[in-house]
Parts: sequence; structure tokens; C-alpha cells
Amino acid sequence: MGEAEDPDPMTAIERLEAAAARRPRYVLRLFVAGSGPRSARAIERAREICETHLGGRYDLEIVDVHQTPDRAGADDVFAIPTLLKELPAPLRSIIGDLSDEGQVLVALGIGRDGSSQP
Repeated sequence: MGEAEDPDPMTAIERLEAAAARRPRYVLRLFVAGSGPRSARAIERAREICETHLGGRYDLEIVDVHQTPDRAGADDVFAIPTLLKELPAPLRSIIGDLSDEGQVLVALGIGRDGSSQP
């Protein structure tokens, strides 16, 4: 008996690439104030969460409000540190040093496996 031919002409790599293309790219902006311990911790946590749960599917901009104070006002940021998720919609804000990973993932709509959550 001969080998059964796979009815799906896509290779395993093509299927993985197609699945990755359906997962949204996240656009994030983290507002910090200087280089103090709270700011450093928020930056570290944002990067860790993004790498662990989003892989390369994110753009993270760090905004120091000491250097560009008008940026916080333009984005209606009144507490520091604050992480804004611009994309995918809806817009979300998370205030604090991002130490509660579970809460950050829920707020961003990200599953622990990196999938989008409704």
C-alpha cells in the first residue's frame, strides 16, 4: 500500500507562518519618569512580558516624561509609569510598575500563550 498524500498542499512551515500572520502585532508605549527604580522596573517588566508572551510581535516605545513632558499630555497620561496599548484595539492603559504579570496580560488582552483574548 502506498503512502497517503496529504490533502493540504501547505508545508508545516507555511502553516506556522500563516498562523503567525493571523496573530496581531501589539503597539505599546511605556511612560516613565527618569531612570529611578520604579521606571527601571517598569521598563524591565514591559520587555520581559513582551518577549515572553508576544515574541517579535510588538513595538515598544519608551517615553521619558522628563525629556518630553508634552507626550504624556497628548496621550492623556497622568500617572507614571503607565503602559498604553494602542494596537490592537481597544486602547488600554496600565498604571504601575507591571509587577503583576497576570493582571497586565488580562489588561492587554493577551493569553499566557501569547494568543489574543477577547
